[in-house]
Amino acid sequence: MHPIKIDPAVAAIFIFTIFLPLLLTAQVKMDKGAWVADKANGTYTNPVLFADYSDPDVIRVGDDYYMTASSFNCVPGLPILHSKDLVNWQIINYALRDLHLPGIPPAFFDQPQHGKGVWAPCIRYHNGEYMIYWGDPDFGIYRVATKNIRGRWGPPVLVLPGKGRIDPSPFFDEDGKVYLVHAWAGSRAHLNSIMTVCELNEDGTKIVGNQSLIFDGNDGINHTVEGGKFYKKDGYYYLLAPAGGVATGWQIALRSKSIYGPYEVKRVLAQGATAVNGPHQGGLVDTKTGEWWFLHFQDKGPYGRIVHLQPVHWKDGWPVMGINDHDYCGEPVFTYKKPDVGQTYPVEVPATSDEFNKPNLGLQWSWHANPQQSWGFPSASGYIRLYGQYYPGAYTNFWDIPNLLLQKLPAPALTATMKMTAVLQNEGDIAGLIMMGWDYSYIALKKTTAGYALARAVCNDAEQKTPETVTDNRVLKNFQPVIRYNYETKLEMVEIYLRVTVGDGGRCDFYYSLDGKKFEKLGGVFQAKQGKWIGAKTGMFILNQKPDSPRSWMDVDWFRIGK
Repeated sequence: MHPIKIDPAVAAIFIFTIFLPLLLTAQVKMDKGAWVADKANGTYTNPVLFADYSDPDVIRVGDDYYMTASSFNCVPGLPILHSKDLVNWQIINYALRDLHLPGIPPAFFDQPQHGKGVWAPCIRYHNGEYMIYWGDPDFGIYRVATKNIRGRWGPPVLVLPGKGRIDPSPFFDEDGKVYLVHAWAGSRAHLNSIMTVCELNEDGTKIVGNQSLIFDGNDGINHTVEGGKFYKKDGYYYLLAPAGGVATGWQIALRSKSIYGPYEVKRVLAQGATAVNGPHQGGLVDTKTGEWWFLHFQDKGPYGRIVHLQPVHWKDGWPVMGINDHDYCGEPVFTYKKPDVGQTYPVEVPATSDEFNKPNLGLQWSWHANPQQSWGFPSASGYIRLYGQYYPGAYTNFWDIPNLLLQKLPAPALTATMKMTAVLQNEGDIAGLIMMGWDYSYIALKKTTAGYALARAVCNDAEQKTPETVTDNRVLKNFQPVIRYNYETKLEMVEIYLRVTVGDGGRCDFYYSLDGKKFEKLGGVFQAKQGKWIGAKTGMFILNQKPDSPRSWMDVDWFRIGK
């Protein structure tokens, strides 16, 4: 018999065709923690990110797509996500390492400032430089830039100081002129639903012209207009903006031959017959193959503002979004063919679980304020060590506690489990797992005069300084911690596993285990609730009960999120 000769190119095509779907499916199975939008068959299901990436904006640079989103008072700020196909995303960086910014009192963001900080950013790429503009409703419009989007970003610049200025978008015109449009926050400026434009200097860092009104949504039709993004196509300036409010709004497009207007207006995306409420506030982007797409958010209560992807087709010079066009206005898609980006890419999701085996904090984590030097340290030794903090009046509730290390909820249903070893040195010190929002609940290990106990606490309407209630307190009977000595100091080390399960709608149950195998439920069901402009988050904390007491600590071996 003669050996069969196979053309190498044919063999490669055969292997690619047969095994690529298996590899994609295998990766989907591995990504147990987060929502997977890619169906691995050429289609996707919205949302593309079932996580709180509020006010998303997106750009394409070559074959790469980059997205950022509001981060408010959370640190680090301005997350940077990367995709090759607009469906599969990974978080790769942050543009702000902290919230020590020009024009802001140095210690302002050292305490939680819920709902303040980084609002509605706009990401752009111009002359080899990436830049993000955002509005702080109390201090003005800021800009940060870099030539390496995965590296350290440059120092932030206060472009336009003032109270109530929000939702900026720059535009770099062909003639070299630079413009900036922004909206106004009624809570600070006592006027809203309008957008104004001004001219900036050549590098977009300073205002050089007067502001001009280009749209007023106080017309009885498009109230609460905000979040405008500038684009230019076929000689028209386009300003895409949400209107109608977060939960019940829609997307409008404004069009003019002059950047100062006057502008024509059409509604281009609305809820229609779908379940996608308030489909607006996002970014428009094209592919190298000539397709157009729109990323936007949907308010999903305790999960925050999750991200959808809509196809866009141009009709008579208007960007009609979604499907089922009625008078230039589409409605959101549920399942749709993936963007044509020239090839197929693997399924990816943002990081969730963390083994804590790197010297840097994982990109899924953030604090509620600027972190202080004694809060804790990641390590390459297989754990992150967090130190107990004392705050006067800390046990009124956790709304004003800054050292909460948290991450977004990445799916409608999930299980989060952490393994920790705690050294609680003083009576009343606690370390635990929390589901944080306007309402919150946690399960915590607590040191008592009699030994150790597991406590469940619940707080409703934390912003109003409502005291939390300890609903359950279970003493660990016949439990012996591991004893170590630091010279003459006795250390009691308690290894324990804590867990929260989240069901559809955000209903949570809490559990603990002493061996990582048998978990016991503690307390009743808790309904998760969003925070101030952000979704509920889960994560860890440790607190000292008294001032000037020996500092307790916890080593978190791992934090795993699964179905």
